[in-house]
Amino acid sequence: MATRQAGPSRNLVRLSEIAQVAARHGFGYVLRRNRLGDLLPGRDGREEDVTASDRGRRLREMLDELGPTFVKFGQLLSTRPDVVPPDIVVELRGLQDDVTPFPFEQVREVVEEELGLTVERAFLELDELPIASASIGQVHRAVLPDGREVAVKVQRPAAERQVEADLGLLYQAAKLLQERVRALEFMDPRELVDEFARSIRLELDYGHEARNADAFHRNFAHEPGVVVPRVIHAYSTGRVLTLEFLHGTKVAELDLEALPPEQRRDIAYRMADAWMTMVFRHGFFHSDPHPANIFVLEPGELGLVDFGQAGKLTDEDMAKLTRLFLDAASENVDAIPRRLRDLGVRYDPAREDEFRGEIRVLFDRYYGLRLSDIDPLQVIREAFGLIYAMNLRLPSRFVMLDKAIATLASVGAEVYPDFNVFEVARPYARGLLTERFQPRVLAQRTWSEALALGDVARELPYQAHDVLERMRDGTIRIQFENPGLDELDEHLDRASNRLSVALIVLGGLLGSSIVGVFAEEGPRIMGLHALSFVGFVLSGAFGLWLVWGVIRHGRL
Repeated sequence: MATRQAGPSRNLVRLSEIAQVAARHGFGYVLRRNRLGDLLPGRDGREEDVTASDRGRRLREMLDELGPTFVKFGQLLSTRPDVVPPDIVVELRGLQDDVTPFPFEQVREVVEEELGLTVERAFLELDELPIASASIGQVHRAVLPDGREVAVKVQRPAAERQVEADLGLLYQAAKLLQERVRALEFMDPRELVDEFARSIRLELDYGHEARNADAFHRNFAHEPGVVVPRVIHAYSTGRVLTLEFLHGTKVAELDLEALPPEQRRDIAYRMADAWMTMVFRHGFFHSDPHPANIFVLEPGELGLVDFGQAGKLTDEDMAKLTRLFLDAASENVDAIPRRLRDLGVRYDPAREDEFRGEIRVLFDRYYGLRLSDIDPLQVIREAFGLIYAMNLRLPSRFVMLDKAIATLASVGAEVYPDFNVFEVARPYARGLLTERFQPRVLAQRTWSEALALGDVARELPYQAHDVLERMRDGTIRIQFENPGLDELDEHLDRASNRLSVALIVLGGLLGSSIVGVFAEEGPRIMGLHALSFVGFVLSGAFGLWLVWGVIRHGRL
């Protein structure tokens, strides 16, 4: 799907409006410091500089004011501790995608257009008031002709058009940031917008959410204590999603003060148990354990909703995570950077010693403590700080896992203050380690690797033959890439050019001097032979040009 770009002048007007909102929230000085002050028509008297202690709160409030798409972009930023400071990450995770519902008449139009039936023929009942409303769609309770109670999620009529317009604006903003803000040179703002565009376009496709819901329903079909509503496919399309209705109370709406501590503890640990099952057993997890997406059902069950965002870990990912767990458990700190590289984490190789040292400091801080004595939220905050300080680049699947675990730890602690997500994860991690080293699993892994090596051995003679053929034909080409060599080549090229000009200047001066000494006939200028005078002038001009070039580039 191509992004529909608004006209440049319209985008600039909207960018100027955004800049004014930013200035009202205290970020005007940031814009002026980074050559973006031209977006501001003038200094607003209400402008107030933001302090480091409340910049996260100010940014969250600014995104709230800018509207739903920017709220969702802020939610994406809250999953990127590699590009956003830890204090801002924590604040952005408080962004709520709650907006004013759209009129029921528009709900009717979308439903009838998508299902090809009138609302009266499609449903026995369809409540006019929604039970939940967000930026992309809202949910209504309904009853099917066969008497089943369902939840119908209907997309806003202009959702796709509005998202594409906002994406065009974000791309233009990313271009400005990349061109003007030197502090963001370590990242690519356009790449961040690309990631957001892929994510929000998937959310616009309710067919994608339906497939995720089907997968979660299958995975928990035989798991007690977790209910995933079944998708009613006959009443679902790309813009309408119909699921079984869950009767319960959202965790966000629980009266926690009225609940006994034992019940609060039970809810928190059942939530954690559900997510650990997804991560360690299914390899497919709900990436947004927001308290509005989890229902407390009777008797003693949890219900899950909102499946637009999900993460997947492959068997290979789990094997690598196992090796990382083993090294962490045995405090083999030196091996951890290598294990993280195997998982796809990227960082500056020149900083590996610094990275290893920071990990060792983190380990030493918690050495000898029991899990029950460790504050998971503090550990997660320190991990975010390390990710940001080292500019670690995380693969998207692990970014989603990080978001899920961090949100789960926060929600669990809110429900039950003594909740410790690490204590719940420990038996699952231990079970994962045990399972990975069972004889059956080892034999299966050995057989798979033997087959892979056999494929390599079978292909090797043919690949060698191709290489020899290309060598004989003279068509083989070896390409070696190293950014440092390109820079060295540029420096050498510049130096050789300067040397050439210097030789020309020297030759001109020597030649002019010889002509001036030995030439006795011919016209003279200022007492010098004309040819000698012209030579001196040209040599002087080349010399001044060379000196100016050296001064301009700051190197003598």
